Amino acid sequence: MKLAKRVSALTPSSTLEITAKAQELKAQGFDVIGLGAGEPDFNTPDYIIEAAYKSMLEGHTKYTPTGGLATLKNAIIAKFKTDQQITYAPSEIIVCNGAKHALYTLFQALLDEGDEVIIPTPYWVSYPEQVKLAGGEPVYVCGFEENNFKITPKQLQNAITAKTKAVIINSPSNPTGMVYTEDELRAIGEVCLQHNVLIVSDEIYEHLVYDATHVSIAQLSPELKEQTIIINGVSKSHAMTGWRIGYAAGNKQLIGAMTNLASHSTSNPTSVAQYATIAAYEHSQDAVEQMRVEFEKRLHIVYDKLINIPGFSCIKPQGAFYLFPNVKEAAKLTGFSSVDDWAKALLEEEKVAVVPGSGFGAPDCIRLSYATSLTLLEKAIGRMQNFMQKKMAN
Repeated sequence: MKLAKRVSALTPSSTLEITAKAQELKAQGFDVIGLGAGEPDFNTPDYIIEAAYKSMLEGHTKYTPTGGLATLKNAIIAKFKTDQQITYAPSEIIVCNGAKHALYTLFQALLDEGDEVIIPTPYWVSYPEQVKLAGGEPVYVCGFEENNFKITPKQLQNAITAKTKAVIINSPSNPTGMVYTEDELRAIGEVCLQHNVLIVSDEIYEHLVYDATHVSIAQLSPELKEQTIIINGVSKSHAMTGWRIGYAAGNKQLIGAMTNLASHSTSNPTSVAQYATIAAYEHSQDAVEQMRVEFEKRLHIVYDKLINIPGFSCIKPQGAFYLFPNVKEAAKLTGFSSVDDWAKALLEEEKVAVVPGSGFGAPDCIRLSYATSLTLLEKAIGRMQNFMQKKMAN
């Protein structure tokens, strides 16, 4: 069977690929430590689960409005007022089946064939593929390691052409954990306003910040709010990855187009998950803070151990739950021609699964998730040290 060109050209998700390989080895009986998955290792808080159960008992298991329940939209609006001091109307909000689906629907509604979207590298693996699926062209701008993996206004200015439709800003970043400052966002925003470039602000990790402050570019001025589409959700903040609830907030016309598109693709987000998300936002956020504190504790302990591995260098992340070390020298010291080959050997020989940075547009790095227990993290680092020592001795 001949498949459509749009899917034939897709690159598989490297994060899901490495997780599948790790699970395959586990099924064969191997003691595999997987550091690839991008989800909290905590269960969803009890009060959220209870709210979902209650909604089912009350019969809330039917279709909902395509763009999400009015009550949920109001909870999201209240969240924006509290966290970013931004005011949105219900018509400026769409609830989707996860933040990934919100991004996909956005690009399908926004892009025509040949439109360009500027994507800073390193990037989350699905950005380029979603742009391509919508007929757009990804334009990569390198966030250099010496600039903490962040792009500059000058770089952005130089990348803009007559075909540029949007730029993606992901702060805190997956995979680097870097956070843009308010001054950096203002400078980037000025360039976007000057050239009428839409800002796609992916803020899914906003509540997971350490030694930094999360700022939404949309809160910096009314003009930037109008120029920005915020993508967010409860997957990371409330340990609700499997519930699949994300949302977009921004321009009424664009949100309306996304809602029309969703009406012909998904009908509506899962009803029960929407009621769970209402509870997530209307309840105390103590559970969110407890998870953040635990992630921060792990970060400080694991980072100090990681940078002592031969050939590893790593900028300490300020957010999310990933470490993104440069291991080019480690691969060289152990006789591998690429980091991808080094990571493959690490999985095969020491049963530690990390995600090669090539999938994020940074082939000299690897991504390690510290969204797992401290015991497993320390065990994994011990295996990596052992791997380096054995290979360097040969």
